[in-house]
Amino acid sequence: MTTSQAFAQQDDGDRSEVSDWERFGVDTSKPHSARIYDYWLGGKTNFAPDRAMGEAIEQAIPGIRTMAKENRAFQGRAVRHLVREQGIRQFLDLGTGIPTSPNTHDIAQAIAPETRVVYVDNDPIVLAHARALMVGDPSGRTSYIHADLGRAEELLADPALTSTLDLEQPVGLLLIAVLMLIADEDDPWGKVAALRDALPSGSCIALTHPTQDFDPEAVRQVEESARQGGMTLVPRTREQVARFFDGWELLDPGVSPVMAWLPDGELTADPQTAYYWSGVARKK
Repeated sequence: MTTSQAFAQQDDGDRSEVSDWERFGVDTSKPHSARIYDYWLGGKTNFAPDRAMGEAIEQAIPGIRTMAKENRAFQGRAVRHLVREQGIRQFLDLGTGIPTSPNTHDIAQAIAPETRVVYVDNDPIVLAHARALMVGDPSGRTSYIHADLGRAEELLADPALTSTLDLEQPVGLLLIAVLMLIADEDDPWGKVAALRDALPSGSCIALTHPTQDFDPEAVRQVEESARQGGMTLVPRTREQVARFFDGWELLDPGVSPVMAWLPDGELTADPQTAYYWSGVARKK
């Protein structure tokens, strides 16, 4: 079954589920990355096109649900490392997605209750769930911005950000499984550089990115499914991912398979079974 056939088959019976969201301006007719990710993680805020796309990708990569969980696990390890080892006390989490506990503030504030977090996403459903993100330790603070990560100047000047984060102090910039949504011609490297350049010394960036390096044919099929569904999804090589860290000091173990970045305990599987590169870097 093609992706478009799957959309048609599921969409007719889905109207009662989506009608309330449509009144809030949510386009439920097209898949969205945040809702596909929610579906893979076992969440309930997803619609027929999201599930159809998720299943189409799963046909090409049967282990995609495990890979989504590995991305989530990396985020937890990276945040804990940045708080404990790098002294980060404020985070800018771009492409945060639908709340899935533990969120960034849950992880960071469990170690340092005073930590502040700004979440950013462009899906109206994430905005609708923002209250769930904003309940953190009263010693710290969380806020949410409905924005596009490609507009760095507007984002960094947003009152919700400037009232939550002190941009003269180190910031942890999180880009977990989001940069693949920006096509090469839209210069994702330049967009990330604009954000990095605005952050002070001592700031860190942590990211994951899907890659074709470990299984080119399976990932090619995923790209085709995304194209049929009207989504941009661009896997990138290790060298291309490394460019996102240009000028910053990569922390050990460098650009690594997501499962191999400072794992908790010994690896129990080949780290290349999760088709993502990951890394953390620090601004000198």
